[in-house]
Amino acid sequence: MLSGRRLDLLDPTPVDIEIEDIAHGLAFVARWNGQTRGDWPYSVAEHSLLVEEIYARQGGDQPRWRLAALLHDAPEYVIGDMISPVKAAVGPGYGELDRRLTAAVHLRFGLPAVLPVTVKKAIKAADRVSAWLEAVQIAGFTEGEADRFFGRPSDQLLRGLEIRLRPPAVVRADFVARHRDLLLATEVAMAGEARTGHARG
Repeated sequence: MLSGRRLDLLDPTPVDIEIEDIAHGLAFVARWNGQTRGDWPYSVAEHSLLVEEIYARQGGDQPRWRLAALLHDAPEYVIGDMISPVKAAVGPGYGELDRRLTAAVHLRFGLPAVLPVTVKKAIKAADRVSAWLEAVQIAGFTEGEADRFFGRPSDQLLRGLEIRLRPPAVVRADFVARHRDLLLATEVAMAGEARTGHARG
């Protein structure tokens, strides 16, 4: 990693994970294999910022789960963004690699290695909304095609959302800043919960 860390992809440990490495990698990984309109690729980092915003709009108000939404594609900073048909063709090995990296990332930033099922489903729903927007705005899909593949989001949810194409350095900085804010909010919330639990005890 550019930070100097040495990450074992087959046996990743939380201590070897740095948010700057994640942000840098994701800012340079293109969604849709780079087959999108515009002068900049649509990066996984930009996608992740949007998914976190959508997750919050759908009612995700706890900072720790918003942090999980921001990091939902974090393993792709070292394994890349593989489109779904290729993931299926590769088989279970890809999924296992992704799970190990996800667990290490989560533990590094104070999240459970495995998210609660309801949280994971809500983040996946936000991910599909983002995919729908990307499909129709920059990936050449008609709305009908996007509806079939991803399901049509409500007009209310879509209001004000847009796909942004920005230089990697700009997106990288925004990703790091958003992570910092959510991590701080998570720590404050958890400290408050601990105090409340102690008082009740």
